[in-house]
Amino acid sequence: MSVVRTDKWLLDFYDKPIEICEKLKVYFDDVQAAEIYDFLILHGMYLPLENGYEQVKELKKNKVWQIVADEKKRLQKLWEGPTIPIFIFPSDVSNQKIVRDYNGKAGLAFRDKLFLFVSEGNEEMEIRSLFTHEYNHVCRLTKFNKKEKDYKLLDTVILEGLAENAVRERYSEESVASWTLYYSNEKLKRIWDNLVYPNRNMLKTDIRHQDILFGLRYYPKMIGYCVGYYLVKEYMDANELSSKELLDVPTDEIAQIKKTPD
Repeated sequence: MSVVRTDKWLLDFYDKPIEICEKLKVYFDDVQAAEIYDFLILHGMYLPLENGYEQVKELKKNKVWQIVADEKKRLQKLWEGPTIPIFIFPSDVSNQKIVRDYNGKAGLAFRDKLFLFVSEGNEEMEIRSLFTHEYNHVCRLTKFNKKEKDYKLLDTVILEGLAENAVRERYSEESVASWTLYYSNEKLKRIWDNLVYPNRNMLKTDIRHQDILFGLRYYPKMIGYCVGYYLVKEYMDANELSSKELLDVPTDEIAQIKKTPD
């Protein structure tokens, strides 16, 4: 399975997202459709709008499903990645963070499935870049020998850095997310030394894990993502390695953490 024809689902059930999520239950373990919808809303899935069907028609007119299918074919061959179901839905245009920080698009990747949430204003290159980022996650989760539930802060930071560097490598520095420009390398080095490195072993169950990753509350904005991008780029440049070659490289090695002798 590859790109699922969620465009047909949306034309039939756009204003009934719970019914759409009934179709997703088979891809999740022992959860109800309403729980799936609540979870997907947190990550950018749409809330029904009065003109929602027109929004879906615009996405079809913009050939979003074809663009993603083409990009998936290319990247699966390039990275020797897995075949997984890919679900495309409109994004939540009422979510100001998504609109402001991500230009109305978002994604969610698992080892065995992938979700994209896009708006009719997203251009083709944005959609290709978004898919590149999320599919890189899938490949890392598949090829790196560590269970996702055991990921610590540094694993997640590097996961995000790998994905956005894959966008840079595939398209250009002009195509990467705006957050990659938030801080200078000098400031990122200081934040790595003073904030991320001391908390590198923090588990995903710790609320500060997400706070640092996204820069919530009193932490610098998007700082985990930014540090990850910085660390991966430094490692790629120093070792002249490609995104594909990094997919199974240990986190500590990419972060260039020197092992201390026992």
